[in-house]
Amino acid sequence: MDFKVGDKVVYPNHGVGVIEDVAEKTIGGMDSSFYCLRILSTDSTVMVPVGNTTVVGLRKVLTKREVTKVMKLLKGGEVATYDDWKGRFQANSEKMRTGDILAVTEVLKSLTILNEVKPLSYRERKMLDRARFLLVSELSEASGKDTEKVEEQIDNALLESTKDVQAKVEH
Repeated sequence: MDFKVGDKVVYPNHGVGVIEDVAEKTIGGMDSSFYCLRILSTDSTVMVPVGNTTVVGLRKVLTKREVTKVMKLLKGGEVATYDDWKGRFQANSEKMRTGDILAVTEVLKSLTILNEVKPLSYRERKMLDRARFLLVSELSEASGKDTEKVEEQIDNALLESTKDVQAKVEH
C-alpha cells in the first residue's frame, strides 16, 4: 500500500499518525525509503520502511462504513472467552499486534465483558485500557467526532453487549 505525505494512518499498538515525510536513508550500504510518521497521541516520530508497511500492519484510518461495522461488532455478536488466563492473554496479545481494528474491538469487548464477571489482572487491565485508547482515537479520527462523544458511543454499545452476558450470568 502506498501512502503520501499528509495521509493519516494507523500504526498498530501506537494509534493514529500522520505521514510527514518519505525519506531516503542509506543503511548498511543499501538505499531504502522510509515513511516518517508522527504519532498524534504522543507526538513521537516513527520511521517505517516503505517495503515493510504490510508486515508491520500500517494502514489507512477507517472509512465511515468501517466505523459502522466496528460499532455493530461492539453491540452484538458472540465474543471469545477463555477460562485459561495464559491462553486468553496470549490470544488477545496477538490480536493487538495485528493492528486490525476488528481484532482490537474484539479484545476490548471480551475484556470488558470479563471485567463485569471478575476483576482483571494488571496486565489485562492495561491491555483493556490500550484497546480502548486505540479504538477511541481511531474512531474519533475516522468519524470527525471528539473523543468524549466517541467514548460515549463505545460505552453505550458495550453496555448493550454486556447486558446479554449479565442476563446469562444471573440465570
